[in-house]
Amino acid sequence: MIQIGSILVPIDFSQYGEQALRYGCALADKFGSSVHLLHIVDDYYPYIAEAPALSTSRDDYLGGLRAGAEQELEKLPEAGWCPADKVTRAVIVGTPFVEIVRYAKEQDIDLIVVGSHGRSGLSHVLMGSVAERVVRKAPCPVLTVRPGQHEFVLP
Repeated sequence: MIQIGSILVPIDFSQYGEQALRYGCALADKFGSSVHLLHIVDDYYPYIAEAPALSTSRDDYLGGLRAGAEQELEKLPEAGWCPADKVTRAVIVGTPFVEIVRYAKEQDIDLIVVGSHGRSGLSHVLMGSVAERVVRKAPCPVLTVRPGQHEFVLP
């Protein structure tokens, strides 16, 4: 019998992340699992050409992003999706796929449910795919949820 004690759902506050959260909560309900919601604040500050001219320091910039993400994460999941006492929330600064894999290892996660934007072609080559990298590096099974595909969890 399959036992899934903990499910990690990386959240990017997009419709794809919301769809993954629905799947994660439905699976958690089915298996009695805990749910870990993880948002990664990607540190773009070094890549912003105008960064030295900004009135805020890198720490202030990242602190603001982190605080905003924590506030938004507290609103998730929607009522009735998951029992509140089984939800853990975390916000980390770093490279998304690296931090997702690291968190999964550190927390001994049994399943990762990640939303995929479903990009292809040039946009996939230029932007890469966090979901694809997570699938390749994760220490546990990964369920990718793509938009417009067969859905077994209804809204």
